Amino acid sequence: MLKTFDLVLIGVMTAAAAVTYTIKHRAELKLEEVHRLETEIKLEKDTIDLLKADWALQSQPNRLERLVKAYNDELQLQPTESTALVHAKELPMLKSEVPVPDVTEAKAGGATGAAAKGATVASKAQPVPTTAPRGAAEPRGAVDPHGVVEPGGGAEDDVDADEIETGSVE
Repeated sequence: MLKTFDLVLIGVMTAAAAVTYTIKHRAELKLEEVHRLETEIKLEKDTIDLLKADWALQSQPNRLERLVKAYNDELQLQPTESTALVHAKELPMLKSEVPVPDVTEAKAGGATGAAAKGATVASKAQPVPTTAPRGAAEPRGAVDPHGVVEPGGGAEDDVDADEIETGSVE
């Protein structure tokens, strides 16, 4: 009869064969996944190349000029003048960038010290952009909703052309 040692060795060999089969099966699944991912990557690269070629075709100057001429009556497009461009520093601040006023100094000083401290708070205040009321006439260099600066105005406007109208935070 078989000895117990032989039975243990048969059990170990069976367990080793099962583990080997499991590892081989997992490796085959991973290999299939790698091949699937490679085909997806190739498809995405081909799609990108196709979209680049389509963009090159759609943005050809001759084609755009032909479209502008065809739809000029509807769109009423005009060339951008160099005076209609603004620098980023000339644009008003976003609401999220407006500094918060420091009200703790004004409250701490009370009524008597408020006048003296109010002067220091006002001198430290950051400029806040103001908007014109709806329907009001826009000044020279005003930006319409499409980002185009509308020319106009007189010589007095040329002096302050680089300044933005701002208000104080109080």
